[in-house]
Amino acid sequence: MKNANKISLGQYNTLRIKRKVDFGVYLDAGDDDDILMPQKYVPINAEVGDEVDVFVYADSEDRLVATTEKPFATVGQFAYLKVTNVTRFGAFLDWGLTKDLLVPYSEQRSRMQVGESYIVYIYADNNTRRIAATEKTARYLDNIAPRYQNGDEVDALIVSHTDLGYKAIINNLHTGIIYNSDVYRPLQIGQTIKAYISKVRNDDKIDLKLQKNGFDKVDALRLNIIQRLRENGGRMAVGDKTDPETIKLAFGCSKKAFKMTIGAMYKNGEIDITDNNITLNQ
Repeated sequence: MKNANKISLGQYNTLRIKRKVDFGVYLDAGDDDDILMPQKYVPINAEVGDEVDVFVYADSEDRLVATTEKPFATVGQFAYLKVTNVTRFGAFLDWGLTKDLLVPYSEQRSRMQVGESYIVYIYADNNTRRIAATEKTARYLDNIAPRYQNGDEVDALIVSHTDLGYKAIINNLHTGIIYNSDVYRPLQIGQTIKAYISKVRNDDKIDLKLQKNGFDKVDALRLNIIQRLRENGGRMAVGDKTDPETIKLAFGCSKKAFKMTIGAMYKNGEIDITDNNITLNQ
């Protein structure tokens, strides 16, 4: 949490309750004006002098407001957010707060559509105190040299799929790619996953993978099969006689790898197999 004497706009702050009013409480913002936390966000039994953890943003009149609501992402982060409304000012995104997040038209690659989701970067204008988002994310990425070691665990936001593989944003700082040959489970645009550094190339381009060094692909496929079975009530219509394309679409692997894995799982008593079904043993 941030120091109460210096407000971090668009971030979480720990602030002290300075005084109570009928419509909420005012929080001590140090050198800044006191910040209102509306009554509906005030914790039960909160008293003057108590410290509270709050998210600070600007209201429609550019006044700072505190809330205990938690946005899907904060200033300085990337997120995959859905458009709730389009007006003459731009598109508004649902980011988990009562007040939606604006993407001005100048920050859109093409006109955003209601109901569609987009990868955006959230930023703050410290002069106007306005928090907004941009779809033009490239200028916020790869601005510092990567300092990763092979095998490091990172957070990866999946942003697109190409013929080579899935492009991802790494730790809100860099771009990387997970090659199709290394994808053993379904991935979705906007999904945030744990990934691992495979290689940082001489040109600072980054390769990612879905499993740690030394983690066998058969083990990864086994875990993927178990997860998919659990998601489908313990049973899936795939088996020894299922065609290779269906298996590739379902698990991102060859039929040979699939048969080897389910064979080992059957021997271990984890699943039962028929020609066209596998069932998870509870």
